Amino acid sequence: MSIAQHATRQAAEDAVKRFLPNAGREYAKKRNFDYGPEQRDNVSMLSPYVRHRLLLEEELLRQVLDVHSFSDAQKFVEEVYWRTYFKGWMEHHPDVWHNYQQDLGRHIRRLNDDADACERYNEAVSGRTGIDCFDAWIHELVTTGYLHNHARMWFASIWIYTLGLPWQLGADFFLRHLVDGDPASNTLGWRWVCGLHTRGKTYLARVSNIANFTNYRFNPHGQLATNAPPLSEDAIVHHRPPPPSDEEPRVPFGLLVTEDDCVPEEGLIDNAPVAAIGLTSTNDRSVLPSSPLVYEFGKSAVLDALDRAGARWGCPTHFAGDGDWADSVLEWCQQHKIKALVSAWLPVGPAAGRLALLEDRLKEEGITLSRVRRPFDDAAWPYAGRGYFKLKRQVPELLGRLGLDVDLLQTG
Repeated sequence: MSIAQHATRQAAEDAVKRFLPNAGREYAKKRNFDYGPEQRDNVSMLSPYVRHRLLLEEELLRQVLDVHSFSDAQKFVEEVYWRTYFKGWMEHHPDVWHNYQQDLGRHIRRLNDDADACERYNEAVSGRTGIDCFDAWIHELVTTGYLHNHARMWFASIWIYTLGLPWQLGADFFLRHLVDGDPASNTLGWRWVCGLHTRGKTYLARVSNIANFTNYRFNPHGQLATNAPPLSEDAIVHHRPPPPSDEEPRVPFGLLVTEDDCVPEEGLIDNAPVAAIGLTSTNDRSVLPSSPLVYEFGKSAVLDALDRAGARWGCPTHFAGDGDWADSVLEWCQQHKIKALVSAWLPVGPAAGRLALLEDRLKEEGITLSRVRRPFDDAAWPYAGRGYFKLKRQVPELLGRLGLDVDLLQTG
């Protein structure tokens, strides 16, 4: 059964229970191995739940550190904070997302005008490159909505340096097919491979590394590029700290639920909403179509969130889906006589873009919108504006803020 058919809070909690025994030293020892799609017990497989916040980072970290010491689980804890870092970094540098979207549009248009580029792109995305590992990863990604993290790095390096394709098209292919596709982690991961995130530092997929960490399922001898020169860009990226979170309204309000935050009943708001509406933005990931797996996971996650919201607060719920947010929300507000709305803070990406457009329409109708940021992000994002290691150094302190015993956080 596909991961996309498990887009519920209960499925996330069950997955955590299965993973917890392996979250310590076993994870650190085996996490880099890609044994193939039939053997994934060496990694958590929790990323789709964390990406959609069917599972909150705070509760995941708490459960892991209830079972393992920090020194044993440090590698897994840091992986959680890597995702937090990328999201926070993008909040400080939203120009990167907008520049990527503009560049992507230009490269997609080029496919219509350049027959050679179009043929090479189509061979890649249909798994007809002749590079066995790459073609296998294409098939796995398209059919399951998942790739091992190490394979994602190899894939991106081969796409850029062996196949000579624009990184933006590769990032787009990932975002349209990964069930855990996250605008920040995905975009910045691809930029890191080609030397744009950490300037001049690139990642080269090596034959020996692939052979070793796939347990010799693949050995692409003589098929891969042997150097990875860093790419450059002309666009100027500004550093702007994200604006502060809004406060919850003091008047009756409606709740907006999107696929970026699907546990609204856990620590987001203090008071019950008048009603809740579910919205998705999967199809805004690209001008090209997203995978049905991606769409179904996002939709199912939001529907599950609405079910829990209705049960928690006894309020009516409505799923509006991926259509025109403004028309759907305004009609719903009129129906429930709502003049104030609350949404979880939506990180830079398609949903945040839609929400900004919606806010303009809401203002015209005299309806206020409050974006509420979770304390976990508020604590970590100030350290995410530059390199990862600034945030990494703060991890013990950040965990301490979650109420975990600092004595257990010593690495020795």
